[in-house]
Amino acid sequence: MVEKTVSSTTSGSEHRLRGSIGVPGIVFLVIAAAAPLTAVAGSLPVMIALGNGAGAPLTYIVVAAVLLVFSVGYATMSGHVTESGAFYAYVTKGLGRGPGLGAASLALLAYTTVQAAIYGLAASTLGSVVVRFGGPDLPWWVWAFVLMALVAVLGYRSINVGAKVLGVLLVAEMLLIVVLSVSILGQGGAQGIEVSSFSPSTFMSGSPGIALMFAVGSFIGFEATAIYGEETKNPRRTVPIATYVAVIIIGVLYAVASWAIVLAFGADDVQAIATEHTADLTFIAADEYLGGVSSDVLMVMLVTSLFAALLAFHNAIARYTHVLSRSGFAPRSLMAVHPRHGSPHLGSLFQTVTAFVLVGIFALAGADPVLELFTWMAGVATVSILVVMVLTSAAIVVYFTRSGADTRLWHTKIAPILGGLGLAGITALVIANFTTLIGGSRTLANIFLAIIVCTFVIGWAVGHFVVRSRRGTAMDQTSGSPHP
Repeated sequence: MVEKTVSSTTSGSEHRLRGSIGVPGIVFLVIAAAAPLTAVAGSLPVMIALGNGAGAPLTYIVVAAVLLVFSVGYATMSGHVTESGAFYAYVTKGLGRGPGLGAASLALLAYTTVQAAIYGLAASTLGSVVVRFGGPDLPWWVWAFVLMALVAVLGYRSINVGAKVLGVLLVAEMLLIVVLSVSILGQGGAQGIEVSSFSPSTFMSGSPGIALMFAVGSFIGFEATAIYGEETKNPRRTVPIATYVAVIIIGVLYAVASWAIVLAFGADDVQAIATEHTADLTFIAADEYLGGVSSDVLMVMLVTSLFAALLAFHNAIARYTHVLSRSGFAPRSLMAVHPRHGSPHLGSLFQTVTAFVLVGIFALAGADPVLELFTWMAGVATVSILVVMVLTSAAIVVYFTRSGADTRLWHTKIAPILGGLGLAGITALVIANFTTLIGGSRTLANIFLAIIVCTFVIGWAVGHFVVRSRRGTAMDQTSGSPHP
């Protein structure tokens, strides 16, 4: 009873987020968080070199298929829960407040670490671009804080402003990927058009577990379809459509682009070439199939792709802290909504501070922005978000079983169970290969995995303690005795 009272008092209209974002805007936000050009130019070469080589295209299709099945229950749930917390709200509805706060803690950990990772990669890339065009050679952390300031300004304002900025950047980078892919396919690649990349034997070659890790990492930001439920014109219609459209577009784009890169060097040779030229594999392909200036354009667009991802994750984290505050599980000041922009402006400022601190720690430690900040934090984010999605699958099944709010068997039982099993299998493969993902140190891998476990346990424990405290307060108020 007391939880309902708190919810009603903390989620009034003055604390509700406002916006009129539609399907295209949400799709832009999701795909921007996935950072397609970053995946194609950054993650894909590593995925080919360390994973299953020419089997990368089918790996993306497998992950997209699992996420599409998961999306059935996820989208169905969105019609019954429109709070900004998405995974947090869904797990809470299905499994209870404790597991919900554990899931929220993991989601915050995932988005915070992946954003820090992208700051490292973006700063390094931006620094290289500036030097390439005759600018000063400054420390990477200078560029990281410049990007952070730009993200802070846009994140403070209305989500519609951010969506427009992301839309422009996203169209440009997707167009570049399409042009490169079409050019390679049109010229027949290095050894002609062939489809061995889509055969099960090629997929299972090498280390498919490592390939799945990078493929999953390329889809992080998937939750954004439901995160912005309060700020959509019609959440019951907008969120499900945006979810399916986003996953399909990302999956098809990655599969075709990775197939084109494989063909650019030949299925038999691409893994060896990627191992030797991991950092610039895609740039080499652009030079050969698009011309000399294309690599310069590609590098500049990579910076804008990373910036779009930074803004998307910033928005997601700000909305998580907002909904946790509104529910009474974070400082009350963070639920404030800007009177003009309708944005969680204080949550946005708080997120900027946490990003500054985390990136600052790596800067003070003299860490490499790519080999350490990007790689380590991306690994933590991948495992964390996979665990959250498995929990969400279970919560969807439990919620509809208990409530009977929707009785469609495929939408509320079969699809969530199949999606959950698929995600659990991928999670097991990722954990088995986690040491490779974060650089080969078993000790460091165990430390990061322990942080993930502790984050979930602490979130659950805090939720349990706060709920019990509220119940105790309510009982004391009912009996007329003061609560100590």
